[in-house]
Amino acid sequence: MRGCEREARERGPHRRWSLGSDRGFVTAESAVVLPVLVMFAMALVWGLLVVAAQIQCVDAARAGARAAARQDPADAVIEVTREAAPRGAAVTVGREGDEVRVVVVAKPPVLRGLPFEVREEAVASAEEMVGAGP
Repeated sequence: MRGCEREARERGPHRRWSLGSDRGFVTAESAVVLPVLVMFAMALVWGLLVVAAQIQCVDAARAGARAAARQDPADAVIEVTREAAPRGAAVTVGREGDEVRVVVVAKPPVLRGLPFEVREEAVASAEEMVGAGP
């Protein structure tokens, strides 16, 4: 029995020391890893917001091009386009021959300070020119 007690006493302090040192490493690793995970999650969310803004710009440009192709008034075309576009988007409507062109440019939400913008353009044939011969 005495031999077992002596082994337990010899191992006991050594085990306590190793557990205490491991706890410090776990805390240090958590302090480094958690901010990285938070930044990664924020980047993913921002990327999804940029993709959503891109899709809104595509829809807005198409809606504006359809309205312009129907020969709607310029104010109505811009209003239809801005309703579908992200907030604060710049809308440009132009005509080149028998084609109308609508360009929508917007800054992605959340991190507006970045020099990054989403741009989409749609072109449609004016209805008065569709099917007309030379």
